Amino acid sequence: EALASTCFPTASCLAASWDTDLACAMGEALAEEAIALDVDVLLGPGINMKRTPVCGRNFEYFAEDPFLAGKLAASLIDGIQGKGVGTSLKHYAANNQEHERMTINALVDERTLREIYLPAFEIAVKEAQPWTVMCAYNRLNGVYGSENHKLLVDILKEEWGFEGFVVSDWGAVHDRIAALRNGLDLEMPGPRPRRTREVVAAVRSGELAEAVLDEAAARILRIVFKAAETPKGAPFAAAEHHALARKVAGEGMVLLKNDGILPLKASGRIAVIGRSAQEPHYQGHGSSHITPTMVDVPFAELEKLAGGAQLTYSEGYPVDDSSRPDLIAEAVGAAKAADVALLDVALPTFKESEGY
Repeated sequence: EALASTCFPTASCLAASWDTDLACAMGEALAEEAIALDVDVLLGPGINMKRTPVCGRNFEYFAEDPFLAGKLAASLIDGIQGKGVGTSLKHYAANNQEHERMTINALVDERTLREIYLPAFEIAVKEAQPWTVMCAYNRLNGVYGSENHKLLVDILKEEWGFEGFVVSDWGAVHDRIAALRNGLDLEMPGPRPRRTREVVAAVRSGELAEAVLDEAAARILRIVFKAAETPKGAPFAAAEHHALARKVAGEGMVLLKNDGILPLKASGRIAVIGRSAQEPHYQGHGSSHITPTMVDVPFAELEKLAGGAQLTYSEGYPVDDSSRPDLIAEAVGAAKAADVALLDVALPTFKESEGY
């Protein structure tokens, strides 16, 4: 099991705050935890555009808007890297769905690329200089992200002046030689011995220019040395970070309309409906899953704030995919008997995740 750390709100929630200072503060807290847990580089932020509601990584992407995503990402990166911990800006580029993500070919014309899919990366790179940029799994206009010279060299390194190294998403490298030649500096997970031997043989045969390998090594070593400058091991303030996470969550809430219901009165009857009020569903599933230092249970927190209000709880829906009319009937009855009903609903893990 992973070491415990603060389960900060998702990028989608942070972006809804529109608060760059808050993003920077969250970044500083993340860096403090990385230092405590001996982590050199955090694998984020993810700033791909939200283009489909069923993208399994929408929760870890900021927004549909490239300017908002870029500005929030730059602030988060500044907060993290200002304390000597690196970031990995991802997934570069046009990685916007999970369906066939390892092979799908995103066909994007130049104007669309420049106006929608690249601006967030450009803002974050130019304003915050992330230590690393992570390539995407997918192909862009026929070329895999790990071998895309236009993306990795022409635009990222030369046009935008990126100084760090390019790392692959895990398992995104198809041809190590082609990837190196086209700007991919580090393969992850770490290359198998066979891959390393192929690189050596390619340099010796002249297939791969030694200068290309030298540049990749130099870029990686610069970051290795930079990471080594940050002393590790200092403990982090878990309770303070939990409070910050709660603040970020609050700032990320969006009120669409208020017909006089809010703020709730500390009196009367409140029906709390939904399994996730007692069993909170609080993080996206996949590689971002963490072991939290602490978790606030919504119903328990409501009880602390209720004052003279009477709270009731109804499960509302089962944990599996079955139909339970009895649970629905119970919830409807509770709602009818109350002055106000609070719905706490969430999709279960098997319904949404990175990878599907």
